[in-house]
Parts: sequence; C-alpha cells; structure tokens
Amino acid sequence: MQAWQVHENGEPSEVMRLAEVEPPTPGDGQVRLRVRAANVNFPDALLCRGQYQVRPPLPFTPGVEICGETEDGRRVIANPALPYGGFAEYALADARALLPAPESLDDAEAAALHIGYQTGWFGLHRRARLEAGETLLVHAAAGGVGSAAVQLGKAAGATVIGVVGGAKKAAVARELGCDVVVDRSSEDVIAAVKEATGGRGADVIYDPVGGEAYAQSAKLVAFEGRIVVVGFASGTIPSPALNHALVKNYSIMGLHWGLYNTKNPKLVLRCHEELTDLAARGAIKPLVSERVPLGEAAAAVQKVADGRSTGRIAVVMEGAA
Repeated sequence: MQAWQVHENGEPSEVMRLAEVEPPTPGDGQVRLRVRAANVNFPDALLCRGQYQVRPPLPFTPGVEICGETEDGRRVIANPALPYGGFAEYALADARALLPAPESLDDAEAAALHIGYQTGWFGLHRRARLEAGETLLVHAAAGGVGSAAVQLGKAAGATVIGVVGGAKKAAVARELGCDVVVDRSSEDVIAAVKEATGGRGADVIYDPVGGEAYAQSAKLVAFEGRIVVVGFASGTIPSPALNHALVKNYSIMGLHWGLYNTKNPKLVLRCHEELTDLAARGAIKPLVSERVPLGEAAAAVQKVADGRSTGRIAVVMEGAA
C-alpha cells in the first residue's frame, strides 16, 4: 500500500515521504481500516516536528483523524493508532473507539466531524456551560477548530464574535454565521469587541491560538466569564496572571479532549450522538475547503502548519464518497 512516512523530525513538506509499504497488522483490540478520507489537523504538523505530546517511534505515518471502512463495509470515524496514521491507504484503530459515520455527511465531512467538533462540544458545553443568549468569542474563527466552535455556538443560541486574520478569512467567518467578525490584521481587536458588546466583553472565549490572542481574551472576558484554552497554534504558551482572574472574577479552563477517551469514553459517544443529530438537522456541517489526493498530503499538512488554510483540508482516497 502507499503511505506517507516521517523518518526524521522537521517541517512536514521536508520530512514526509510517500512510500510503498506493507499494510499494517492489527494488534490486540485493533482493527485495520481502509482509509476513505483523512482530515488534516494542526497536530499532524506538530507530530512531524516532534513537538506533539505524543511522539510515535520513527518512521511513522501521520494523520490523526479519518473516515474509514471496516472489513464488513461499515463507514466509521476513527483516530488511527500511531504509528499507523491516516495518510495511507490503510490505518489501524482501536476497535472499541470506532464511531459510525453520519449518513448526512460525505467521507471528507465525516472525517472532519470528529476532533474539532468534539473539542468544541466539550469546551463549550462540558467545560464552559455556554447558555443561549450569551456571547461567545472565537479566535481563529475561520480555521478548522474555530469554525466548528462557531457552528456549535450558533446551534446553542449564542451570539458569536469571530476573530480572524485577513479579508478572505473574514468572509469565511461571515458565511459560517458569525454575528460579528473582527479582522485582527486591520482592526483593533479589543476596541472592536468592546464596541460590539457595549463594553461588557464576552461570556465565553474559545482560544486555540494562545500568545497575543490569550492576552486579548483576558482583557475581553466579561464578569463571570470563561476562557477555554484548547491549543497554542501561535506557538506561544501564555502565562496567565492569576491575580487578574481574581480581580476580574473570571475562569480559565483547560481542555485536552483526548483525555475523555480514557477518563470518560461514554461522554465521547454521547457527544458523537449529539453531533450526528445536529449534522442531520443541518445545524452543523464541517467546512471542508479543499479535497486533495493522497499524493498531495504533505503539501496539505504544510499549508495547515503555516496557517494558510481555512476550514479543513481533507485527503480523499480514490473511490471515496
């Protein structure tokens, strides 16, 4: 089979190599899946660079999120078991963690429903307890993680403010349903959000960026507001001033979605059921901005790593729906 492999750490476009290898053999509790579509995530770039919290042995195949097909023909969503990731014709996965692919979504959309939307659901509902009528601010609102949070926020009845970088991404954020869009490349984020909220700020702030975005969040969070920290795409991990959180009366919440797979897997299944229902009703639909063949996977991962993508890029195999 064909598979992309990383033999040394570095930039994805430099270290990912397409090779002909033997299909992986499932271990105890694992199944082999024929990959139908693999979604490109920022962690794929971090894996290539050796900067992710999980470091699979070299060589490994990246690709942490797929829509695959079981031997008996079922379409499923899975997180591949590294080192046999999704940028290949076949991948391995934990048999107990397979989720049915929603019939309302094609393979690329189904592959993109999992990590970003699960993270958004847990962040907004399990951690921040977002309520209808509240104001949600989403950083990087046109990206893969941010676009999911925007849709979930709208589905929950929140007023959504999206912060983006550039006119193209601002247009995407408006199409996603953001009530207010702030272009950080041409606007003062703090001034624009304060104007939009009458000086009150946002009840919930969803931050997959870190760095300067977090500094803005601390200035924009409302009384009894909640900042949900889900990642550091900027490359800078902030150091929160806890005295500021005390004086302003807000909460800082961390979210590592992967922990729920081991700490409370029943919640992951419940979340998937709710996401499937929302997708069937048309309340959410993964924004797949590009569909590329397997041979272009390395370039796609690099594009995501460089912050040049909107929504999700999916690697789609021949014959996929």
